[in-house]
Amino acid sequence: MNARSHNRIIEWTEQELLPQLAIRSEHPGEPIRVDRYPQHSKLLGAGNYAAVFVPSSDDMDQYAVKVYAPGREGWEEEVEVYRRIGDHPAYSCCFHAAETNGVKYLVLRRLSGKTLYNCILEGELIPERAISDIDEALDYARSRGLHPHDVHGKNVMVSGGRGLVVDISDFLKVEPCMMWDDLKRAYTRIYKPFLSKRPVAIPEWVMNSVRRGYRFIRSSSKS
Repeated sequence: MNARSHNRIIEWTEQELLPQLAIRSEHPGEPIRVDRYPQHSKLLGAGNYAAVFVPSSDDMDQYAVKVYAPGREGWEEEVEVYRRIGDHPAYSCCFHAAETNGVKYLVLRRLSGKTLYNCILEGELIPERAISDIDEALDYARSRGLHPHDVHGKNVMVSGGRGLVVDISDFLKVEPCMMWDDLKRAYTRIYKPFLSKRPVAIPEWVMNSVRRGYRFIRSSSKS
């Protein structure tokens, strides 16, 4: 990645992606809706705040562009989180952040891999080294004055046997979050003894039931 490629992805974002993009926020607690985006691009995913796109061009596929939906907050906070994180192998990094015609976006280094959630769904091995990598990455974030938050199976990845943290947008929140500790506990007590030697695909309905049960238990403990 160099200055020329940085300029190309910014130009693509502002001249092709944003003018042809239609995203909207229907409810603060639900993922945003992506109604339209350029033909020569790919939607990687949409969360509660923003959607992430990559260009189809091979010489720019190392980048990801995160576009915030109108009315959704958090862009400024995410820019600050990336500023503090700097360059770390377990995280993406932010090359550019701007607001164009009222639309806020970030140009990020694209992370490739498979989320822990998808590893379980597809019966792919989750190596212990990946868990250790994520643990170390979260400790690094704390050393930078951040507070790891919302770290769960869909926000962390395995890539080449190593662990990556995908979403750090909530790392300025100061309230305690036990998601990662709970996931590690499940990995140690359930995954390692029963699934690590011979991983099997787990149906999505089972995963959804576990997720709903976890939310119920956590909300009950808070109340």
